[in-house]
Amino acid sequence: MYDTLSNFTSGLPELLQWVGVMLAAAIPFVESYGGSVIGVILGINPVVVIVAAIIGNVVSMLIFVLSAHGVRSKVTGRSEPKPESARREKLRARFDRYGVAGVSLLGQTILPSQITSAAMVSFGASKNAVILWQTISIIIWGVAFGVLATFGITILR
Repeated sequence: MYDTLSNFTSGLPELLQWVGVMLAAAIPFVESYGGSVIGVILGINPVVVIVAAIIGNVVSMLIFVLSAHGVRSKVTGRSEPKPESARREKLRARFDRYGVAGVSLLGQTILPSQITSAAMVSFGASKNAVILWQTISIIIWGVAFGVLATFGITILR
């Protein structure tokens, strides 16, 4: 998949390669950290790559959060809450233990930001808190991997 995304991005005109990075970073499991690495490997300016990857990932995450919030509002507004299954209770317990900040910052090690953000909103977390902490997390991961890739490329040369 990374080869395909790299080929797509490198096939764009040089002035538009950042758009390829932004589109790649919007894909779950690629995220800002994968988009940053792809762009750095292709030789695009690391600052441009990191910013583009972060923007792509944030926009994608916002779509998921706002969609999940809309669905939750409709579902909870017209019916009584159903009892939770054992699996959902377990997930909620972990969410309650680590909170929005913990799940946002560490959740990307397990699942994409889009999925974790939608799950947190479905558990009843504040939409604004999820957006804030997911954005912070996306920035941290994108910058960290962009910088690591930049130093890695520099060392290999």
